[in-house]
Amino acid sequence: MRETDIRLRKTDGIGAPFRVGVWAVPGFALMSYACTVEPLRAANLLAQRPLYEVVHFGDAASSGSAAVSADLPVGAMASLDLLLVVAGGDPFTGGDEAFDWLRKMDRAGVRIGGVSGGSVLLARAGLMDGRRMTVHWEHGPPLAEQHPDLMIEKRLYVIDRDRVTCGGGTAPLDMMHALIAGDHGHVFARLVMDWFLHTDVRAAAAPQRAGLAERMGVHSPHLVSAIAAMEDHIADPLALDQLALIAGVSGRHLNRLFTDVLGQSAMNYYRNMRLDVGHRMIRGSALPISEIGRATGFATPAHFTNAYTRRYGHSPRSARAA
Repeated sequence: MRETDIRLRKTDGIGAPFRVGVWAVPGFALMSYACTVEPLRAANLLAQRPLYEVVHFGDAASSGSAAVSADLPVGAMASLDLLLVVAGGDPFTGGDEAFDWLRKMDRAGVRIGGVSGGSVLLARAGLMDGRRMTVHWEHGPPLAEQHPDLMIEKRLYVIDRDRVTCGGGTAPLDMMHALIAGDHGHVFARLVMDWFLHTDVRAAAAPQRAGLAERMGVHSPHLVSAIAAMEDHIADPLALDQLALIAGVSGRHLNRLFTDVLGQSAMNYYRNMRLDVGHRMIRGSALPISEIGRATGFATPAHFTNAYTRRYGHSPRSARAA
């Protein structure tokens, strides 16, 4: 069964609207929010009747200061078919006061989903145990470090039974296409996407980021293979000879390729990549700095701190305090 064939609810085209609760957590990304709720509005407009009703929980301002007004306070129990948590910023801190409410909604039979950082909040609330999920690529490493048993997939969105998770950005457009198609058919869902000029609807398994060649302007297959292996081994760094074996060249030739194309040796590039991941984790998570060091492949906190300070000109603790 394809994911887009999984229906959230059987519909016969008549009856009460499908009720979607949206909790936009303060500091949410406006792009993620708009791509989540606007397809529902367009579906109502194109159908010329209310197929979907959106219920907002809690007043909130986005990271860009756009405001969302509440229909109900966070914590209110309501009759819903689906509750979506849309979050950005730092989803690893705060939100704890709403966890009991989310669990009560789950026990009441409400399907629950997370968009971008919202998936992190669901995981922290214990609602993603035993469920496949996805999250924005920036939050993936710290979430896996904190919750190693989670089944995190690098996909645009994941629908697993009563859970719906999405990477954020424009990916909710593709996820909402799947959900609307499940309720009202692919032809109607396509009309909704055409309304937004989103003619190239992506599959759930599509990547969240562009390929390495496009993202970095690197076209050597040997370099692409080596860099992809580096990205897959942040916490457990590979040695130069291992990278060379994967790339299909000698270690000396691989180093020459890195120096000629990227201006630095292979292992220096690798170390800087791991430090950049650590930098994002310091800014975007509440993980202890010692754990971030381990998650990025540094043997000791001192080793991580020294390498970080050389690269950025200040210590990890200074970066977090700022």
